[in-house]
Amino acid sequence: MMVPAALLLLGALTAVVAPRLLARADVDREPVVALWVWQCVVAAVLLCFALSMTLSAAAAWQAVRGRVFAPAPSDVVDVYVPGGVAGPWAAATAVALAAGALWTGAMLAREVVRARSRLRRERAALLERAPALPGEAAAGEGLVVLEGDRPDAWWLPGPTPRLVITTAALRRLGEREVDAVLAHEQGHARARHDWLLHCSSALAEGFPRVPVFSAFRDEIHRLVELAADDSASRRHGRLAVALALVGLNEDRGVFGPTPSAGQDDVPRRVHRLITPPRRLSPVRRLGLTAAGALVPAVPLLIAFAPGLGVLHLG
Repeated sequence: MMVPAALLLLGALTAVVAPRLLARADVDREPVVALWVWQCVVAAVLLCFALSMTLSAAAAWQAVRGRVFAPAPSDVVDVYVPGGVAGPWAAATAVALAAGALWTGAMLAREVVRARSRLRRERAALLERAPALPGEAAAGEGLVVLEGDRPDAWWLPGPTPRLVITTAALRRLGEREVDAVLAHEQGHARARHDWLLHCSSALAEGFPRVPVFSAFRDEIHRLVELAADDSASRRHGRLAVALALVGLNEDRGVFGPTPSAGQDDVPRRVHRLITPPRRLSPVRRLGLTAAGALVPAVPLLIAFAPGLGVLHLG
């Protein structure tokens, strides 16, 4: 039971410590790299628990052990289950972690169902407000312009993604700012940020007391916007993106002394666009990307190193 316990301890420690360490990093400089590192950390935590569950179940029940260690020699099995007898906590640990895995799957399934239901409602509302004319395809094919008094723009994901923008936004924004808004939303679509947001929300709602999942959800919502801002800036310039943000949000109480709830990041995004932080060097970005990829490798190393050591010695 030493290996499953080590994996369980590593997962719990990472779940608590990783958010604090990442909070100290200047992630605004490289939001795409930060997104990658956050995903790697969450994947490592989930992998720790999954491997601990598998090895605990293999130690507790002979049937599972026969499947997990089927191709392995007996010496390898003895490393993970000394004397073929499991400790008293093996079955309890396996059952508890299996329950957590089922709960995670249920939360992800619920989030997918919610997202699809919400998308169907939004598409139905869009079709009602912008019906297809005779001879046209379904309303909203590609870009949809809606009559509206409030400047707004949003992206509807799905098999046929659609960008929606209101006439008020077109009247307020210049041509370059409109192009910047389109590029921002297209950046979300290309990177499939909607799936990332759904997964982070499912984990945070399913395990609200796990710090890494709550921090993951909060940071992902912020980082995807920064990443889309940078994507649009590379094509249309930072000033155009900043002016578009101001134009779309200046009537929403965002830039006052007390910003509206959920919109307090907009002024910081505008400031970041106007006075951009210095980017990391390509070598540093590559190094952080590689370091992030190595994080999930740690639980794999802990899980397989004892068995591989026995095979090597043999």
